[in-house]
Amino acid sequence: MEFIYQYAWLIPVLPLAGAMLIGMGLVSYGKTVNQFRQGSAAFVVSLIGAAMVFSFALLWSQIQGHPPYSRIIEWAAAGDFHLTMGYTIDHLTSLMLVIVTTVAFLVMIYTDGYMAHDPGYVRFYAYLSLFSSSMLGLVISPNLVQVYIFWELVGMCSYLLIGFWYDRKAAADACQKAFVTNRVGDFGLLLGILALYWATGSFEFNEIGDRLQELVQSGSLSVGLAALFAILVFLGPVAKSAQFPLHVWLPDAMEGPTPISALIHAATMVAAGVFLIARMFPLFEGLPDAMNIIAWTGAFTAFLGASIAITQNDIKKGLAYSTMSQLGYMVMAMGVGAYGAGLFHLMTHAYFKAMLFLGSGSVIHGMESVVGHDPVLAQDMRLMGGLRKYMPATAITFLIGTLAISGIPPFAGFWSKDEILGSTYEASPILWAIGWLTAGVTAFYMFRMYFMTFEGEFRGQNDGIKNQLKNEQLQRMGLAFGPGAMNPKELTADAPELHDPEAHEGHHSDTPHESPATMTLPLILLAIPSW
Repeated sequence: MEFIYQYAWLIPVLPLAGAMLIGMGLVSYGKTVNQFRQGSAAFVVSLIGAAMVFSFALLWSQIQGHPPYSRIIEWAAAGDFHLTMGYTIDHLTSLMLVIVTTVAFLVMIYTDGYMAHDPGYVRFYAYLSLFSSSMLGLVISPNLVQVYIFWELVGMCSYLLIGFWYDRKAAADACQKAFVTNRVGDFGLLLGILALYWATGSFEFNEIGDRLQELVQSGSLSVGLAALFAILVFLGPVAKSAQFPLHVWLPDAMEGPTPISALIHAATMVAAGVFLIARMFPLFEGLPDAMNIIAWTGAFTAFLGASIAITQNDIKKGLAYSTMSQLGYMVMAMGVGAYGAGLFHLMTHAYFKAMLFLGSGSVIHGMESVVGHDPVLAQDMRLMGGLRKYMPATAITFLIGTLAISGIPPFAGFWSKDEILGSTYEASPILWAIGWLTAGVTAFYMFRMYFMTFEGEFRGQNDGIKNQLKNEQLQRMGLAFGPGAMNPKELTADAPELHDPEAHEGHHSDTPHESPATMTLPLILLAIPSW
């Protein structure tokens, strides 16, 4: 099995090669490449599939007891300064590789159905492949400098994907908001990395924690200063994993296409923050003050996200706040020292949240055949209802995801949440109470979401609700002042930016329809690890 480790660098390189080849083809021969849409997609999907097989082989080898493997080269040297690059494979890395590659693989299959008629179909695949490569590179990084390089690449890809439909003002604003908000956290992370190097003289994960503890114990470095360094590093995960107060970008990120919402919220960008806390755990665990800040930040974010999710009528924004809440659970677990429980929930959440987001995309895809391509109408649950009889596969998988995230046994979310709450109770009954209350609120808003979408009577033809939703949107933009302030007939004439040019092309059915097999198959496959 040793050769698998020697060529593990291929895992991030394969999707990177796909992104580069497709990207250069689009730049040089755009029309030709766009004519081979299916071929381009198959090429990218096959590369991420090969990386997925490689990742499973590494995970199996680690489960069988293979020792951690590192391959390092000296990248730069000047006097006493030595900068190394390479990769490391251990239990944490192999688990994250499997999570990222499996979710990315299924999201790319799903994308073929969801983006089938989008003119940017091939460009979207190139971005997805680059995004996956960036996250995989981050996961295998052996030191903080390499992590920071891929950390910024992940941020750049999120900017490109959230603003994929850049001709929409809302999408353009959302990608800028995500980018700027993450720069705040990334600046803190950079300061933390530099401070740790100043104190320990190393960027290596396996050296920083030990050296910092030695400095603190010898009195060469105060505990307060060491805790400050750790908190600066924690600012990076606060932004990437949407923890309070840098959570504001996450709901707006829903302006991007649904497949990227699933990838961001399940296995890539938001998971990067929790992964970095896990990777730096030897640093954090020796600093009680830093651990307390991490735990309380996670607990507050978990409850805040769940309480906001109750009020959401947009199906994707409801799931976005849900992600924020579940990430708070993971961060809280790390803060109380429940390293294994936090990673367990990261894994289970990746699969059922990807399934829920892809399920919401399936619902939106079905609703567009009734209400057109207006996202305000297609994503609002007040216009849905009764979709279970029109979209049975989507409804069943969405229900499985709802049961899992709600912590209903024997679904996956029950076991991971139970581990977190059990460990939290031992550390702090107050934190446990917050986590327990959040779990109840989670079950409430998720079942509200399910019943509003899939049960009852279908409300998609209700003109009164449609006019109400459009007028609410105008009020938010300052174009109306109260109910009935604008005649609904004036909407298309006076507010053209509210509507997609193709908004009325989808009006060809009175009822929604089930999504194609390329969209429902990933939902079914993701339902398996959600049990």
